[in-house]
Amino acid sequence: MGSLFRSEPMCLAQLFLQSGTAYECLSALGEKGLVQFRDLNQNVSSFQRKFVGEVKRCEELERILVYLVQEINRADIPLPEGETSPPAPPLKQVLEMQEQLQKLEVELREVTKNKEKLRKNLLELIEYTHMLRVTKTFVKRNVEFEPTYEEFPSLENDSLLDYSCMQRLGAKLGFVSGLISQGKVEAFERMLWRACKGYTIVTYAELDESLEDPETGEVMKWCVFLISFWGEQIGHKVKKICDCYHCHVYPYPNTAEERREIQEGLNTRIQDLYTVLHKTEDYLRQVLCKAAESVCSRVVQVRKMKAIYHMLNMCSFDVTNKCLIAEVWCPEADLHHLRQALEEGSRESSTAIPSFMNTIPTKETPPTLIRTNKFTEGFQNIVDAYGVGSYREVNPALFTIITFPFLFAVMFGDFGHGFVMFLFALLLVLNEDHPRLSRSQEILRMFFNGRYLLLLMGLFSVYTGLIYNDCFSKSLNLFGSRWNVSAMYSSSHSPKERQRMTLWNDSVVRHSQVLQLDPSVPGVFRGPYPLGIDPIWNLATNRLTFLNSFKMKLSVILGIIHMTFGVILGIFNHLHFRKKFNIYLVSIPELLFMLCIFGYLIFMIVYKWLVFSAETSRVAPSILIEFINMFLFPASGTKGLYPGQEHIQRVLLAITVLSVPVLFLGKPLFLLWLHNGRSCFGVSRSGYTLVRKDSEEEVSLLGSQDIEGGGDLTEDGCREVTCEEFNFGEILMTQVIHSIEYCLGCVSNTASYLRLWALSLAHAQLSDVLWAMLMRVGLRVDTTYGVLLLLPVIALFAVLTVFILLIMEGLSAFLHAIRLHWVEFQNKFYVGAGTKFVPFSFSLLSSKFSNDDSVG
Repeated sequence: MGSLFRSEPMCLAQLFLQSGTAYECLSALGEKGLVQFRDLNQNVSSFQRKFVGEVKRCEELERILVYLVQEINRADIPLPEGETSPPAPPLKQVLEMQEQLQKLEVELREVTKNKEKLRKNLLELIEYTHMLRVTKTFVKRNVEFEPTYEEFPSLENDSLLDYSCMQRLGAKLGFVSGLISQGKVEAFERMLWRACKGYTIVTYAELDESLEDPETGEVMKWCVFLISFWGEQIGHKVKKICDCYHCHVYPYPNTAEERREIQEGLNTRIQDLYTVLHKTEDYLRQVLCKAAESVCSRVVQVRKMKAIYHMLNMCSFDVTNKCLIAEVWCPEADLHHLRQALEEGSRESSTAIPSFMNTIPTKETPPTLIRTNKFTEGFQNIVDAYGVGSYREVNPALFTIITFPFLFAVMFGDFGHGFVMFLFALLLVLNEDHPRLSRSQEILRMFFNGRYLLLLMGLFSVYTGLIYNDCFSKSLNLFGSRWNVSAMYSSSHSPKERQRMTLWNDSVVRHSQVLQLDPSVPGVFRGPYPLGIDPIWNLATNRLTFLNSFKMKLSVILGIIHMTFGVILGIFNHLHFRKKFNIYLVSIPELLFMLCIFGYLIFMIVYKWLVFSAETSRVAPSILIEFINMFLFPASGTKGLYPGQEHIQRVLLAITVLSVPVLFLGKPLFLLWLHNGRSCFGVSRSGYTLVRKDSEEEVSLLGSQDIEGGGDLTEDGCREVTCEEFNFGEILMTQVIHSIEYCLGCVSNTASYLRLWALSLAHAQLSDVLWAMLMRVGLRVDTTYGVLLLLPVIALFAVLTVFILLIMEGLSAFLHAIRLHWVEFQNKFYVGAGTKFVPFSFSLLSSKFSNDDSVG
């Protein structure tokens, strides 16, 4: 793993790939994931590039593979488990693979088509048998009149029909029978009545079992119908209405003997179709099982091949069209691996002329590469969500590993809740190799990807919970309280001490609603608690006042230290980019402004904690009043925290006032001086690399002279560079805006860190309310029913603790910690205007896809 402090140094390399070895070389590069390709054909349409035909061939293979996977999943054939990563197929095997896949597709489509035809015929025959069975019970026709109506495919209907009467009238009676979906019966009957004007008689019978629709494959309830109609024109209308409602119409035999023959024939054909269909399905399953063994590897191979041709389309040809030229960004540490990959690709292609590379100078900004592992990846993602770091600037993720969980824990501090979060994250860490976790649903996968972040958040919350002495809103008496209640009784002191101090006696204890411990009484306060807050404060009525004062001051101290650290990190950026004038004209004035005001506030807080004891606490001055008086210069002198306070405060205020004009005007005037060709003492420009284009600051630096190394100024200096016009007004306006934002931000950002105190207070109070409403009620119930009531109370308490205090409060503290890092910390030094290094790597291609996934 590379350095997390700043991104890795990159270089621009030019690859010269022989036409016969380009495919193999890129295959080797894709396996190692070393370089990011630049598109040298940006002005060329995607359809006019050199390898567009090969890309289309890969897309055709992808289409075939998607079809194969869909058929395999439809047949419930399991795909091979585990990630497969075969190498990209050699060019001589591509045509063979394409021919095999096309042949397999044609065979599968033909077999599937035949299977569907057989299945449809089988379903139709089954429907026909059900129709014959049901309609047999509708009517019993008179045998002597049956030959009269042979011109119609007659099917017997209701016994209400008087055939002898109709024969005397010379009527032509016809029948239509079949099956219709149960949901369409009512509308179908209404349409028949309206269209045929009552010249039809319809009889229905619902089938007991559900049947599969031969057309759609949907299982539904059906009704058998028999329609008797009078007249040839009515018959045409009936048949059209049946077609309109997608009825399955079947012929009906004229005689009982014909019915029996048809029934026997149907049974025989159904048995034959079952046999043929089973053999077809067995053969189809064998073909799919054979294809399932290699389909995942084929998917990966086709994806790799397509990725290679996409990269080749980004290369340009030389004048002879025999060599491809590619430009890639590569980390300097991986240049030897890049050469090895090119040599490996040349060996595989057995070419006489190997491919090679060389580095080329550039003034373009390289992409940002920060190597991470499974532990640091979550913290780096938090920083990248704000913005990918500019090339070679300080990376906040290294410090976020500690500061982010700590600031979260300050807001979330509870030993019990933190321990539960730690156990959950530890469970994810111990089972991180389980394949189901990495392929789980989105929410669980989000927790899984941030498992190490959750682990540290829980661990730090356990620590701050011990400092706050808070465990599910209750205190832990680990070392015994350092406050002694018995020392407040008058009987334990001498008569002189009784007269001088306010002590307790039996009458005071009986009649006082609130008893106050006085730490100035000897023996009452025996020193600080070894770790965190003394547990006796959990019983005190002024507990909230004490904790609010403590947490508020702690939040201010942590916030100022955090912001000051961010300004200091900016100095490392200025040193790296050889802009020492930014240190003197920007960073140092910013530090002076911050420390002379807010650093002095921290000093007063700590000084008051250390100097004033319990005996002198009543005469201790207010820090807030003293801090305000620092700016107001009151006429009447105050006692102050320490001797000479007024003079020191005036010096600090003078330094603050003087740092503001330096911050506003120092850098613009210095850059103007440089642009006019003046000598620049103390500015090192040797080896300066232009990384950010179109910057007025860079223009002025390029227009000045080099004076480092003790060389002759006449020789090295006054080197004019043709560059863009220097705009002093733009530089001045930019610096003024930045300075105003910084000066006002020091006040607003310091106040913003008070959210540490506010959320910690809210979390503690919610936890206390939850305990008082549930656990305290359950524990106070009579012992007879208390055990029965305590179990559901504990279960409800656990559920509410997880959903309200762990998830909702945890998410709130998480978002506020992100804001403190993005706005208050990172804006002191982090630009975040870079582009992420995205290597050409086959490891980014997945071999898994679902039914509706399109490969690519």
